Amino acid sequence: MRIKAKLTFALLGTFLALAGCSQGAQPPASGNQAAAGQPAQETGKPIDIKVVLDWTPNTNHTGLYVAQEKGFFKEQGLNVQIIQPGQTGSDQMVGAGNAEFGVSYQEGVTQARIQGVPLVSIAAVIQHNTSGFASPVAKNIKTPKDFEGKTYGGWGSPAENAMIESLMQGQQADASKVKIVNIGDADYFTAVKRDIDFAWIYYGWTGIEAEQRKEPMNMIYLKDYSEKLDYYTPVLVTNEKMIQEKPDVVKKFMAAVSKGYQFAIDKPDEAADILCKAAPDLDKNLVHASQKWLSPRYKDDAPRWGEQKKAVWENYAGWMLDHKLLEKQLDADKAFTNQFLPE
Repeated sequence: MRIKAKLTFALLGTFLALAGCSQGAQPPASGNQAAAGQPAQETGKPIDIKVVLDWTPNTNHTGLYVAQEKGFFKEQGLNVQIIQPGQTGSDQMVGAGNAEFGVSYQEGVTQARIQGVPLVSIAAVIQHNTSGFASPVAKNIKTPKDFEGKTYGGWGSPAENAMIESLMQGQQADASKVKIVNIGDADYFTAVKRDIDFAWIYYGWTGIEAEQRKEPMNMIYLKDYSEKLDYYTPVLVTNEKMIQEKPDVVKKFMAAVSKGYQFAIDKPDEAADILCKAAPDLDKNLVHASQKWLSPRYKDDAPRWGEQKKAVWENYAGWMLDHKLLEKQLDADKAFTNQFLPE
């Protein structure tokens, strides 16, 4: 979580540079209707595409690796290379056209759209926000009001201050009584024993790891305190050019990926084994436990995996605008589309 948001909010200079390169681009697909475009030429040869992750492989990405291992991409005539983002981040690579698809986050896409970067979200990987503020049980932090007098460890983003202040205001607590320190990429488990009291994590990975370590934690989920904070994280993205010029490729990609995530929903243990095969350095027990927890949450209460709602995009963008994290209101219809999800 720390690394993800660090990339999201610290690289706005790159967003601005990409925005300059994207001048003149036609509007992307809206939330309800894909932009028109000519189908890619059928040559009979596999279409080479790159998918860039947001970070190192984990259970957020399982459906991609399943689609690759099970031949779902091949069935669609796609030759897919799954790569890691390096220093620039997935948003920048996809926005600049250096990768056709990527893993991103609603907040990252929102920032990109405001800066003129032509990213479009084409699927919600997880239907509800599984992130929040975590702390060891011994710290006795059970509600945002308990942040008072405690030390928060983060990555130095304005979003962190805004999030802490927002949650605390809802409980008539004083955010000025929270000490905020920058711990960069430090490990949560090391930091809470040495430097801090709480941090922002995804329960589906760090929370499950805490269970594996038998280090119980209290978890304050963002979505439990405001519907505006139940945003999509992560999402799959492409750029406007792909939607305009190769909508058939986007459709094929989403057909394969949807099948991959449905497989992970139905068969979490087998899907976990596939992820471990693709990323053998991962802790197998952690991957299986994380996958078991996360698989039913991919689709959750949505009518199909990947479905996105305009209200979710508008709610979080409104929250960001209220907390001065955006310069203007987001045009939500241009930020996402459900058009390429299989029926």
